[in-house]
Amino acid sequence: MIRRFGEPTVAGKRYIMRAGAYAILPLGNDVLVTHQAQPTPEYQLPGGGIDAGESPLQALYREVIEETGWKVSAPRKLGAFRRFTYMPEYDLWAEKLCHIYVARPVRALGEPTEAGHLAVWMDAHDAEHQLANEGDRHFIRQLFD
Repeated sequence: MIRRFGEPTVAGKRYIMRAGAYAILPLGNDVLVTHQAQPTPEYQLPGGGIDAGESPLQALYREVIEETGWKVSAPRKLGAFRRFTYMPEYDLWAEKLCHIYVARPVRALGEPTEAGHLAVWMDAHDAEHQLANEGDRHFIRQLFD
């Protein structure tokens, strides 16, 4: 059974399954996260939806570059969690299935290419409190505590 985090479902809403791949990118005691400005400013693990025909790892590599500008290597799956949320940017009620990986940040290729994203190095223990969703914080705690 996959652990669930976050808000309860809203009665009467139809949730669409949306699988995604997300990365914890440690370097010493710091982690590379992304700050997303819209629709709500927040810190997140870099990652996102798995496109049709894409494997979770292909999505992970693509999303990390788009949201941080960094190339990563040696991804290892830590686990997965589910959360139910409204995604205003897609006008979608989603059941998100979040696959969480740890990977090594190799080098910065440039600025994030996804609009409204900023790559931020953050102390891992600060990330336990700053990341926007409880599932992301759970996996940071597991890795660093």
